[in-house]
Amino acid sequence: MNSNRGCLFNSLLFLIIVFIPIVSHVILTVMVLQDEHTGLGMLLWLLLIWLVPFLGAFLYLCFGQRRTRVYFGRASYPTA
Repeated sequence: MNSNRGCLFNSLLFLIIVFIPIVSHVILTVMVLQDEHTGLGMLLWLLLIWLVPFLGAFLYLCFGQRRTRVYFGRASYPTA
């Protein structure tokens, strides 16, 4: 038997379990920092994302993003 047979499986397992979640957490952290949250709101979202790995990211993507709508090149809210 070849002893290197499990090398590909171990590499794929590492990517799925360790590397992909860390990269997604870093991307979500940048997204939270770019949104217009209050300081406390930003801190709470970051804690939720990093402490509750998959559920926190899912909740932020569903409910936490601040979306500004643009109609015909102008923001939908009045500007002064």
